[in-house]
Amino acid sequence: MSETNPAAASEVAAPHRYTAAMAAEIEARWQDFWDAEGTYAAPNPKGDLAGDAELVAKPKKFIMDMFPYPSGAGLHVGHPLGYIATDVFARFQRMTGHNVLHTLGFDAFGLPAEQYAVQTGTHPRVSTEANIENMKAQLRRLGLGHDKRRSFATIDPDYYKWTQWIFLQIFNSWYDDEAGKARPIAELIAGFESGERPVPGTTRAWSELSAAERADVLGEYRLAYASDAPVNWCPGLGTVLANEEVTADGRSERGNYPVFKAKLRQWNMRITAYADRLLEDLEELDWPEAIKLQQRNWIGRSEGARVDFPIDGEKITVFTTRPDTLFGATYMVLAPEHPLVDKFTPAAWPEGTHDVWTGGHATPAEAVAAYRAQAAAKSDVERQAEAKDKTGVFTGAFATNPVNGERIPVFIADYVLMGYGTGAIMAVPAHDTRDFAFARAFELPIRCVVEPNDDRGTDPSTWDDAFASYDAKIINSAGDGVSLDGLGVTEAKARITEWLESHGIGEGTVNFRLRDWLFSRQRYWGEPFPIVYDEDGIAHALPESMLPLELPEVEDYSPRTFDPDDADTQPETPLSRNEEWVNVTLDLGDGPKKYRRETNTMPNWAGSCWYEFRYLDPHNGERLVDPEIEQYWMGPREGRPHGGVDLYVGGAEHAVLHLLYARFWSKVLYDLGHVSSAEPFHKLFNQGMIQAYVYRDSRGIAVPAAEVEERDGAYWYQGEKVTRLLGKMGKSLKNAVTPDEICAEYGADTLRLYEMAMGPLDVSRPWDTRAVVGQFRLLQRLWRNIVDEATGEVTVTDAEPDEDTLRALHKAIDGVRGDLEGMRFNTAIAKVTELNNHLTKAGGPVPRPVAEALVLMVAPLAPHIAEELWRKLGHTDSVVHQDFPVADPAYVVDETVTCVVQIKGKVKARLEVPPAISEEELEKVALADEKVVAALGGAGIRKVIVRAPKLVNIVPA
Repeated sequence: MSETNPAAASEVAAPHRYTAAMAAEIEARWQDFWDAEGTYAAPNPKGDLAGDAELVAKPKKFIMDMFPYPSGAGLHVGHPLGYIATDVFARFQRMTGHNVLHTLGFDAFGLPAEQYAVQTGTHPRVSTEANIENMKAQLRRLGLGHDKRRSFATIDPDYYKWTQWIFLQIFNSWYDDEAGKARPIAELIAGFESGERPVPGTTRAWSELSAAERADVLGEYRLAYASDAPVNWCPGLGTVLANEEVTADGRSERGNYPVFKAKLRQWNMRITAYADRLLEDLEELDWPEAIKLQQRNWIGRSEGARVDFPIDGEKITVFTTRPDTLFGATYMVLAPEHPLVDKFTPAAWPEGTHDVWTGGHATPAEAVAAYRAQAAAKSDVERQAEAKDKTGVFTGAFATNPVNGERIPVFIADYVLMGYGTGAIMAVPAHDTRDFAFARAFELPIRCVVEPNDDRGTDPSTWDDAFASYDAKIINSAGDGVSLDGLGVTEAKARITEWLESHGIGEGTVNFRLRDWLFSRQRYWGEPFPIVYDEDGIAHALPESMLPLELPEVEDYSPRTFDPDDADTQPETPLSRNEEWVNVTLDLGDGPKKYRRETNTMPNWAGSCWYEFRYLDPHNGERLVDPEIEQYWMGPREGRPHGGVDLYVGGAEHAVLHLLYARFWSKVLYDLGHVSSAEPFHKLFNQGMIQAYVYRDSRGIAVPAAEVEERDGAYWYQGEKVTRLLGKMGKSLKNAVTPDEICAEYGADTLRLYEMAMGPLDVSRPWDTRAVVGQFRLLQRLWRNIVDEATGEVTVTDAEPDEDTLRALHKAIDGVRGDLEGMRFNTAIAKVTELNNHLTKAGGPVPRPVAEALVLMVAPLAPHIAEELWRKLGHTDSVVHQDFPVADPAYVVDETVTCVVQIKGKVKARLEVPPAISEEELEKVALADEKVVAALGGAGIRKVIVRAPKLVNIVPA
């Protein structure tokens, strides 16, 4: 007796069943069709991508994903979550009458490709372009409806020509505080030349200054400028890092190397000029509140006063948010890097200096030098962390408290940063926790000037910590010509600020935590700066005709790295090794001269600061973007005064840096008249993360998740018990599942449905390969409701649907439409499933109007099967641009609802009533019901509470 294969027998019996093989054939065929037909091409109103005028006239939607970085490892199933979501939303918008721009490019400069090049000797362009092609193939398999004509990579010279051009616009601009916007630097120079604007720091005329002196003056104004500044130097990587690239324990985010403070000449962006606007314009953006809060905290606006403390005939200026506590300032602290430290540090310790103040050193100079070396080994993040033990050293100098004339000692300590405020603080230890701890450690006086409203009293020597409150009265604060005693904090602030201003020793002011953006990197794989230096070291912008300045070839891609612990080292960039490229003779308009090129490159943030504009007009070689095209897609309109992309989806990890930098560039371009949108992204949505279980053996080493077995509630790998913990998905954790695997086993439509059905889009969720089959079965049932599995023929009927089916259909249409609009894709799928199950249970052929509406509802979610079924239903045009079904309100509302009748809180009857029944009518119906009459038993009624249409509560007398 021969054995039969059940699966093979099933395929013979149902040769037209929806299987993985059929899904693969359908999906590949429709992807080819969409590409050939340009199905997802979004027409511009003009230019080389102009198209169907009727489509251009429709409302537009610009939907964007955050730039992907093409990794050599390829995609795992966590990566496409956001891409699938934006694709579903974009498809829905096309079906609801919009011209939709949805495309994807690649953010391809940066450290990963460069490190790969260093390891393998492969040129970063070669490996990056190979990674891009692999990623494109993986994404295409998902059926994403991108306008591929608009795609690009940041490494394309045609693209980074405009990144360099934008840098030059910023370099050639200054921020006019009076106008509240950026203006061309030429207008500032004209003001200096005419004498209308005095030249700062000198009484000489502009014409009397040398070229170097003029460059120095302009450098104080330019929005992109080079300066000698404290930077985060990482010898182990051979490059300078932005604060945000340094971990809390003072190490590099990439590679975990020590990071040191060093002073280097670097390019910076004057983003601080836009601090107020970056804050104010957040209000009009449709962003998650948590992201707005992170931006506000990063910008860190605080109101207070600047106060001058006299010292040796000069002054130390501090910024304080609590000028009302000036009488409580008993010492000062400067950042170790403060330039005044060297100026006022005496040769010997003053008489009576406490031993604890000296750090055990014989002279102030020795103490300061030793402490500075100690502080340089810490990052800003480390220095701001709440350390248990406060460190510092006395400089040997005393300043004068301007409100009471007291001489107060001046210390340096690493918890004060040059980058915040003025790099100096007045210490009021009674009312600041860090100052209190420092004062206790260094035996400094603590004076109470804000009366505690608890039971601690006013003698700080008995306190365990500082008292910091705004809800209190000021005490011990009377001096020459001013008294704050008895005032509340707000009144005291106003009075002391007025007194400071009237005496010329301070003023009310605003301060920001935000620092200028460090824009130099000592790497190869980045955009070259379009800057050259003349023989006097003066920076000159390249003319636009010389752009793009392309990356030259170098033999060694790596920046020179050093012993990770050797702080006494300097960057050596890869570009500096190509002397033919670095040293050039150019004619910049005044004859041929010798110049030296800038050998740093731009950070990988540069290309992603403006890519939304390139999507609009990707082939324009004459200008950044055509104004009419930019206005069409991104210009301001009702409800979005600053313009921007309609929907921007990506991870919350970019909450501050990328978003802040892109906003800054948009505002500069807006001020200079190049774009109409002052904000890049109007609506922001952060998708959650797809997580996966990580299995580790007894050594803590990850084992292949796919090979782990579950037995008796425990997990086993090759006979050894392993632990399981939910975490990230990734190659190194041996728990990555690729989209290719799932597509091969079930098809791309199943993968799309599963990722969208896992839960709310903004919530992280665990991947479970075993659960994917549920969505595959949904598609099989959908197919079976329309196609005969034995013959392949369509089985729908032209008969009218019954009442129940009409109600199920229109409720589904109404619910799915609302869910897709609100990006609630998981509940949309649940409603589609419910309708499909209704049709399955009803049996018999599905009425054609119901089948077609169902296919249209599925189309944004599972486009391949929808396209196939739409064609089988007799249509010759693509499902992509069909109108999304509209629900009939008459069928959406239930014919009846169940009303519960309670007596003394207990249910006595259930009534079927119309949804629109009035409270008066519902009360009559309830009181007439025989069960209610019997339950009352003739008792009187004290009160009837009616909540139409679902509840009647009767309170007997």
